Amino acid sequence: MSQRNGDGRDSARARMRAQRRQDEARDRRRRQLMMAVLVVAVLGLAAGIGALVAGGDGDGNGGPVTAPSAATGKDDLVIRTGRADAPATLTVYEDFRCPACKQFEDNLRGTVRDLEGKGRVKTDYHLVTIIDGNLGGSGSLNAANAAACAQDAGKFGAYHDVLFANQPQETDDAYGKKDRLIELARQVKGLDTPAFRRCVQKGTHDGWVRKSGRAFAGSGFTGTPTVLLDGKKVYGDPKNPLTPDRLRKLVDEAQR
Repeated sequence: MSQRNGDGRDSARARMRAQRRQDEARDRRRRQLMMAVLVVAVLGLAAGIGALVAGGDGDGNGGPVTAPSAATGKDDLVIRTGRADAPATLTVYEDFRCPACKQFEDNLRGTVRDLEGKGRVKTDYHLVTIIDGNLGGSGSLNAANAAACAQDAGKFGAYHDVLFANQPQETDDAYGKKDRLIELARQVKGLDTPAFRRCVQKGTHDGWVRKSGRAFAGSGFTGTPTVLLDGKKVYGDPKNPLTPDRLRKLVDEAQR
């Protein structure tokens, strides 16, 4: 009987040791699984943060946002013409393919440039790409990029005016051809340079133009041209059209 009891005790101890080994193995597997889950979570968080940081300076299409020289305003999305200390500010949202924008320019360009030259108004241009979205093509984007390239050369105003003076029909995506944009640059003295051509061909400022377009989409404005004088909309009312004389009068009133 004593021998059977001893055998029983040995067998029980063996079972306990085996159970202990199983428990320890199970604990190790649990710890390894928890560590693996933690590593995956940390890597996922790091990837998400990295994407957020990288996307913060992106154009929404994975490209960089490179503002043109001397861009100003919120997020550097404004190209300004005229003297910075001019007392009145004309804000203009335009698309180089937009026929209504051309009508505004044809009727008021000379008055705007005269007021700028006299130091009475500065103009803040926002470039957008509505027609590309509505009709397809890339002329709005390419022309806006080319205008930003002209800004790099200090010749935005003159090239802006050339683009509107030579605007194709709305359904003709002629400005989608970068060679055409370079050809028109020859009408602006000193603009057609290797640096300008590279900027146009590479689409250096495409990301900036796209970002400007997204800002316009979120602005509450619905079409181009949108024209403001010191923050107040002054263009587009058929009952009270903006003529050169009225613009001069509004600028005079703004300075009182």
